[in-house]
This record gives sequence, structure tokens and C-alpha cells, in this order.
Amino acid sequence: MQLIGKKVVFLGDSITQGSGASEQGKCYVSLFAAAHPEAEVMNLGIGGTRLANQIGTYNEYYDTNPFYTRISKIPQDADLICVFGGTNDYGHGDAPMGSFGDDTYATYYGACYALLRDLQLTVPNAKIVVCTPIHREGESNPATRSDGKWILKDYVTALKQTAEYFALPVLDLWSVSGIQPCVSFLKERLAPDGLHPNDAGHALLCEKFTAFIKTL
Repeated sequence: MQLIGKKVVFLGDSITQGSGASEQGKCYVSLFAAAHPEAEVMNLGIGGTRLANQIGTYNEYYDTNPFYTRISKIPQDADLICVFGGTNDYGHGDAPMGSFGDDTYATYYGACYALLRDLQLTVPNAKIVVCTPIHREGESNPATRSDGKWILKDYVTALKQTAEYFALPVLDLWSVSGIQPCVSFLKERLAPDGLHPNDAGHALLCEKFTAFIKTL
């Protein structure tokens, strides 16, 4: 995909917002924008937010700003939307996992479906890239929900399955980011807090996004 004159939107959580970077200019979105001055880049990352609705109260700001609430902020003439989330649904969400075929924001499976559906309905001319969560420390610790216990990879699988249903391209950062905080030397090098990439990690994410978008 050539980016001359294009509008690119990154919809995400704290990683997209820039958490872990030493300054905003070293966030992967800012790095991408600096590398592509020919494009207009918009950062719609809000830390702590999820795809699915929260049932109980965790944090008012997180709870009232799920990804779909930002769809209205995406320009109608956006050319590319990169959706990068899911780790907070695992980390501190309480919505059930649900199952493939759910189509509301009440379950995680349903939120994956509803978000991708609503993006395509609202911004029909934009290309949509679905980005899987990166690895995080403790990712194999089961998160207990009303319908079972789920590890982070289950959330990755649900997102990929839904993207495949819609025939949308997937940047599988779970598989190719190079960031794995469960490995001590990689944690120290790329994500010291076990979750958010540092400057080197954000630079690596920028490389992955840049290379993938070129293939579209």
C-alpha cells in the first residue's frame, strides 16, 4: 500500500497510546508518522481499554471507553485502520469469552465480531488490519470468567478467527513481534515492565507495521 496522501488510523490501548516509551515521540505510532510524512496518521489509543463491555466496575475511564466508542472519531475518508487490542480483555476485563457466532459487545468473541462489523459499516472504504496482542508476562495464568478460565492465547485465537471470517488481513504480532517478556533477557531488552514495550520495543513494532502495510 502506498501511503502518499493517505489517512492512517491506529485504534488501540495503552501500547498504541505510547505507554512504555520514554516520550511520546518514541511511541510506535509516532515513529510510524515520522517515517511517513506523506501520510496523515491519527492515534486513537486509550490506555486500559478493551474490546468488550465491562460488566462490573473496574476503572470508570477504562470501562466507559471501549474501542467501539472511538469509531465515531475515525474520519469518514480514512484509508487504513489498524486495530490493536485484546490484552486488557484478558488482563482485567470481566466479560465472558463467549463463542464464535456471538455478535454483541457483551462477550469477547462478540466484541471482536461487532467491532470489525461496525468499522466496515461506518468507514466502508477503509482497509482494516487486525493486529493480535503481543506476549506479556504471566500470559499463561488463567483469567476466570463466568464461562470458564482463559489464557491470553485464547483471546488471540478468538480475534484471529473473527478476522478470518471477515477475510481481513492479520498482523500476527503474537507470532512475529519479537517481544516476549516471559523470556528474561527479552523482557529486559524490549518490555521491562512485562507488558509495555520500551523505546526499543516500540521501534520494533513500528518496523513490523511498516513492513506489513507495504504488503497490502
